[in-house]
Amino acid sequence: MFERFCRRARSAVVNAQWEARGLGHPRIETHHLLLGILDEPESVAAGVLRGLGIEADDMRDDVRRLAKREQPGFTDADADALRSVGIDLDEVRRSVEETFGPGALDRGRGAPAGHIPFTPGAKKALELALREAIALRHNYIGTEHMLLGLVRDGRCSAAKILTARGLDPDIVRAAVLRELANGGDEPRRTA
Repeated sequence: MFERFCRRARSAVVNAQWEARGLGHPRIETHHLLLGILDEPESVAAGVLRGLGIEADDMRDDVRRLAKREQPGFTDADADALRSVGIDLDEVRRSVEETFGPGALDRGRGAPAGHIPFTPGAKKALELALREAIALRHNYIGTEHMLLGLVRDGRCSAAKILTARGLDPDIVRAAVLRELANGGDEPRRTA
């Protein structure tokens, strides 16, 4: 399927890997694909998102907040329970970092070296991008198709982040189709 991806779409996928790695995430998720698209500022999809008020830095902050909520760890209730038996988590962290260096407790939880795999949801979004390209009778997959694939599955993290920012999938879809109708799918713009 990747042979059908235009240069900017391929670059967006590579950017997604870099985003996942930079955030210390072990897999490429749909929100990393969204960041990867935004990292291609000249792409059709990035232009559409900017036109809808979405900027890469804001989206990166949203992804960090999402990852923090999903990160396994101790809750405040856990910390209180441990404190009741004489264990202070802040003191444990300080002691470990003093002995083993800053971030020692976080090591091993981040992104692996080398290839970072896609989650099933990210794979589905890329498959949906192919379906969107076919439905539009395009012989390539561009960032615009990737964006359409991301918003098509409202359960994925990328779609949820966009919805939380007030962008209904139908609004995004209409903006992409409007841009394509205005010549946004010309090879000079997407290749």
